[in-house]
Amino acid sequence: MRLKSSIWVAAYLRRCQSEGIFGAVRKRGAEEAGAVFVKIGLLDGNAMLYAPAPQTVYDESRPVERIFVAASPQPQPEANVEDRLAREIRFDPDAWIVEVEDKAGRHFLDLARGPDHEAHS
Repeated sequence: MRLKSSIWVAAYLRRCQSEGIFGAVRKRGAEEAGAVFVKIGLLDGNAMLYAPAPQTVYDESRPVERIFVAASPQPQPEANVEDRLAREIRFDPDAWIVEVEDKAGRHFLDLARGPDHEAHS
């Protein structure tokens, strides 16, 4: 059983805060199991977006973890990221949006690994 989305988001924001990075919930989703999207604002007009990884990348021995994939390999203009988030919310109104601001692009997320899902730290 996976951690409730609300608890995961609270813990994630605490982790960011402990590193001196500002983060906030932009859109609150379903308390129990809403998908979580994390936008990392690079403070230069660009951003990275991390989306939930497909179920196929989850390790059966560790099903409780939340694993993410970068929506693109490189930072994108914030407007492009916002367009993607708007589409995601139209598709899944129960999704969460968490936004973090960090010039270095640190995200503290577990990223999917494999041929189709490069890890970007």
